Amino acid sequence: MKILLAEDDSKLSKMLGFLLKKEGYNVDIVDNGEDAIGYLSITNYDVVLLDWMMPGKSGIDVCVNIRQSNKNCGIIMLTAKDTLDDRITGLDNGADDYIVKPFEFPELLARIRAVLRRQDKQYTDNIISLDGELKIDRTKFTAYLHEKDLQLTRREFQLLSVLLQNKGTTLPREQIINKIWNDEDGISSNALDALIKLLRKKLADAGKHDLIKTVHGIGYKIEE
Repeated sequence: MKILLAEDDSKLSKMLGFLLKKEGYNVDIVDNGEDAIGYLSITNYDVVLLDWMMPGKSGIDVCVNIRQSNKNCGIIMLTAKDTLDDRITGLDNGADDYIVKPFEFPELLARIRAVLRRQDKQYTDNIISLDGELKIDRTKFTAYLHEKDLQLTRREFQLLSVLLQNKGTTLPREQIINKIWNDEDGISSNALDALIKLLRKKLADAGKHDLIKTVHGIGYKIEE
C-alpha cells in the first residue's frame, strides 16, 4: 500500500515516514503542497496524509485538487487546527478523516486502517502488465517477460515498477531517485544511470529491447 505524506515539519515527517515504513507501507514524503500535487499527478496512492499548513498550497488546496481530479484515495488531514469550523472545512473539502496534532502514532495507524476499510478498495494494481508480455507482481516482487523470471534485484524491481506504474509519463530523474533510494544522502544521477543500464541489459537478454526510453534533459519513461 502506498502513502503520500505531505508535512513541512521535517522532524515529524521523518519520524512518521520511518514508523509507517516499519509497518510495511510504501511511503513518499514531500514538504509542500506543490510537490504533493506533482507526486499525485503521476502516482496512485491509497492514502494521503496532508498537513493543513504548508508553504505555497495548503493541505486544503491539495485536498480540493485531489477530489477535482477524481482520484480514489483516502485523505487524512494532520493539523493543529481543532475547532469545529476547522474540522467541517476539512471534511467539506474532501477529507475522509481529521487528526489533531499532537497525536499518538497508534491512533494514526487506526485511522489509516479505517479509511482503507471505508474505501473497500481492491488493490488490483499490484499486478502490472505491458502488452501481455511483461508482468510484475508488486506483492511478490517478481517480474516476468514471456513467462521468464527476470531475476531482478530489489532496486531493479523498484525501478521497473515505478516506470511501469507511470507508463506513458516521463519521470524526472530526481523523482525516480527519491522513490528508489528514499532520500538517502549522497545518491547521484550516476547511480540511476547505472541502475537503468543493468535493468536494460536484463530486459534485452530476455528479448525486450529499447523498452526504457531516455528523455534527454528530463528523465526516463516506458511508452504505453
